[in-house]
Formats: sequence, structure tokens, C-alpha cells
Amino acid sequence: MTAYTRPLHGLSRSDEPRFGGKSANLGELLTAEIPVPPGFAISTAAFAAFVHDSELEDRIASALTHVSAGDIDAIARASHAISEAMRFAPVPEAVRAEIAEQYAGLGKDSPPVAVRSSAVGEDSQDATFAGQQETYLWVRGIEHVCDAVRDCWVSLYSPPAISYRLRLGDSGAEPAMGVTVQLMVDADVSGVMFTCNPVSGDPSMVAINASWGLGLAVVGGEVTPDDYLVSKVTREVVREHVHTKDVQYVPDVGGSGAVRLAVPEEQREVRCLDQPALERLVDVAKRVERYFGSPQDIEWALARGGEQELFVVQARPVTAVAKKQPAAKPESAMSLIMSTFGAGPPKGD
Repeated sequence: MTAYTRPLHGLSRSDEPRFGGKSANLGELLTAEIPVPPGFAISTAAFAAFVHDSELEDRIASALTHVSAGDIDAIARASHAISEAMRFAPVPEAVRAEIAEQYAGLGKDSPPVAVRSSAVGEDSQDATFAGQQETYLWVRGIEHVCDAVRDCWVSLYSPPAISYRLRLGDSGAEPAMGVTVQLMVDADVSGVMFTCNPVSGDPSMVAINASWGLGLAVVGGEVTPDDYLVSKVTREVVREHVHTKDVQYVPDVGGSGAVRLAVPEEQREVRCLDQPALERLVDVAKRVERYFGSPQDIEWALARGGEQELFVVQARPVTAVAKKQPAAKPESAMSLIMSTFGAGPPKGD
């Protein structure tokens, strides 16, 4: 068995302390035969080796010595000092060799991948780090993959991540970061769905939002995604709001990263999802929820092409489900759904 990496299909919940919440959850989804892009996970031991080999322990500890929750300036200074030290440190050769081997196994000619942070404690029932660590999409070539992995490690000490741990009272704990690497989905449509109504708490509903292309435009607040509320039982669309979606992100024709393009005018006011697509999403939502046994927050993508193959790229527990209440304003539901993406855009997502 390799020291620092493992294929996603070999992971389970018990691996969360070594590989982080995101990777462990993806392994469980594969066990449940949910369509997930293939990939591999990088363990927290790789991050520990990076910190140790580059002699970063003392520099990190020193930067965080006088930092306290709410002290925005001190947190920013600590984050900057740690980030600068980490960005110039090399990925250990043993770690790089394993990443290269796993990456080569995903396909020929440097296939594009998503490189996602997978922090320990992330995506649990008690806490979610959504939007506080980084994701890098459409990364190609082993050098760029290793750079993206290191940038994920750096994001463990971003100002929001440091602040979040301080608020949780985890300032004395050693944070640990795993990383997920998956083949990219060239998304025609992407979005997020809750396996309950996140405003009313109604477990008989699936709340879905969707926009054209990769998720960057939604994450960055550049578009308001279409909003659907669908019955799990009848698959009836109980509520639908179609919004203007005038920008989208698609793969750069140069082969790396994503570019921002205008949505064709005739497509801007069109609903992203037809009834068959909504039914497929609801079916997958029910399967994921049934497997995990609790309401789930699911990120998904429909691949470009005739059949629009559906993939789940992430699933985590819904950490705050309202008790069932009278119907709330649609805008409230949209705000809750969009907040799952976090405050700022992942790089290349």
C-alpha cells in the first residue's frame, strides 16, 4: 500500500482522519454506486511530510502565537506569513512520485483534473469548512497538479480557515489537510441540491439550483442560478424560478484552466434543466440520502454531450436544517442554497 495516496474507490468513512472528509465521502459514494468521477486521494501524512521536510513547524507556530478570534489584522498577518513560507517550499519527492503515478493512472496525455482540499473535520455533521479552503479546476500536467496540491495545503491557513478554527476553539489543535484529485467533468450544467427544503425543513422535497457551465459564475456571484423545488414522491416541480444567466465558465481551449464567456443570448433566459434531468437529479439525491441516512448537500454536474451524463462531485451532510415551518420567501431559499458554495470563488471552478 502506498504511503501518501489511495484511489478514491478504496476509501470509506473510517479513512476520514487520514484523508479528510471530502475524499472519504467520495469513497462512500463510489461504494454506493453513485456516479462519481474517478480519482485519488492524498493523505494528511503528505501534508505532514511537506511541513516537516521544509522545516515549517516553528514558522507556523510562531505566526499563530498571538492570534485570537476576532483580531482580523493579526489573522491576516499570520496567514500571509505562513502562506509565503509554504508557497516557496517544494512538495517532497516521495509525495510527488506517488502523485505522479496516480495521476498517470487517470489517463494519457495529462488529463484535466479537479484538485480539491479535503480537510480533516470538513463536511461533518458538526461543522463544515465549505468555501474556506480551495478548489482548482481543469488542472493539467504533473507540475501543475503538484502546485495545486500545495496551494490546497496553503489554504488550510487562509484567513477564513484560521478564523473558523479559532471560533470553534481549535486553535491548539494541529490542522490536517488531505487533497482530492478527480478527473474533470466538462459541465454543460452544474449546481447544488439539498435533499430537503433547507428553509422549511420539509424532507419530502429536493431543492436544486443550476447554471450553465462550470460552477464559477455561481460561486463568484456573477449569476443567480435557476431554482427548483421538486417533490421526492411525485417528482412534481413545486416551485421554479428561471433567472437570467448571461455568463458561464468553460474549459480554456488552451488546455488548462477555465475561461469566462457570454452565454448565447437565446440561452440566457432558458431553464437549465428539463423534466427528465430534474427527475434524474431527484433519483440520485434520494439514493445519496438513503445511503448516508441524513439530509445531504450535493454538488453535481451534467457533462456536455448528447446524453448529459450525471456526476456527483461532492456530498456532505446538511449541517443546519430548519424545523418544518410555513413556506418562506423564495429568495430565502435561494440565499441558503447559494451559501453552500462559500464566500469566494475557487480557482478555476
